[in-house]
Amino acid sequence: MRRPLTLRIVIMNIWMYSGLVLLTGLSMLVFMVLHPLNRLFRGLSRGESARLAIWLYGKAWMLLIRPFASFTREGLGHIPTGSPAIVVVNHLSFFDTYCMGGLPHSNVVFTVRAWPFRMPWYAPFMRMAGYVDMETDGMQAGLERCKAQLAKGATVLFFPEGHRSRDGQLQRFYSGAFRLSQETGVPITPLCLSGTDRLLPPGTFYMAPARIRMRALPPVRPECFPGESGHIAMRKTVKQLMAAELEIMRESAPGAASEELACS
Repeated sequence: MRRPLTLRIVIMNIWMYSGLVLLTGLSMLVFMVLHPLNRLFRGLSRGESARLAIWLYGKAWMLLIRPFASFTREGLGHIPTGSPAIVVVNHLSFFDTYCMGGLPHSNVVFTVRAWPFRMPWYAPFMRMAGYVDMETDGMQAGLERCKAQLAKGATVLFFPEGHRSRDGQLQRFYSGAFRLSQETGVPITPLCLSGTDRLLPPGTFYMAPARIRMRALPPVRPECFPGESGHIAMRKTVKQLMAAELEIMRESAPGAASEELACS
C-alpha cells in the first residue's frame, strides 16, 4: 500500500538522506584519525576498532532520526558484554542494521549475504570489522569464521530470515545460527525488532515517522535440544518465541519481562 506524501514526510526525507550522506562522509574522516589511536592507546585489534566505529555510526544515526522516530530498548541485559554470544534478529528494513547501534556494546560481528559487500562506501569497513559473508563463504566456512570470533569473546549476530520480510511476519529461518550454537555451546539471545517496516519498508525509497522498539528475550540454551537434529528443534523454538513476542510488541505497550526457557 502506497503511503501518502505529507509535508512532514517530505521534510523527514530531505533531513534524513542529506544527513546520512554527511554523517557517512564525516564518519569516514573521523575513523581515519581514531582508528590508529584506538589501536595504539586502547589496544584494540583492527576488527574491534572497526566494529566500534560502526557501532558509533549507528548511535549517530539514532540521534539523526530522533525528530521523526521514537526508539525504545528493553531487556538488553540478556546480551552479555565481554563474553561470547549469539544474537538472532528479525529483519524488516534496510535500517535494521543501523538500529544495532542500540546494542549494549560494540564488539558485534554481523553475518550477512553477499550484496552489502558490493556497496563501496561500506564494504571496506565491513571487511575490517570481520563481518562474515555467509553467501560467498558457504555455510561451513562461514561458521568456522564465526567460531573464531566467538573464541575472541565477540557477539555474532544473525538475521536468520536472510531477507527482509514483506508483510511484517517472520519468514523461514535458516539454520546457521542454531548450528553454531549447538557446535559451540554458546546460547542464542533472540532480539525482536518492530517499527522499522513503518520507517522504511522493502520496495520503497522514502521514509515515514515510526515507533521503533527493540526487545531482547532471555537466552535459549543449546543443551535443551540434544541430538543430531537439536539445531532444528532449537530453530523452531526460537522462531515461535520471537513470533509470540513480536505480536505482543505490535499490540501493546512495554510488557512484562519474558522468562527464561527451562529445559524439560
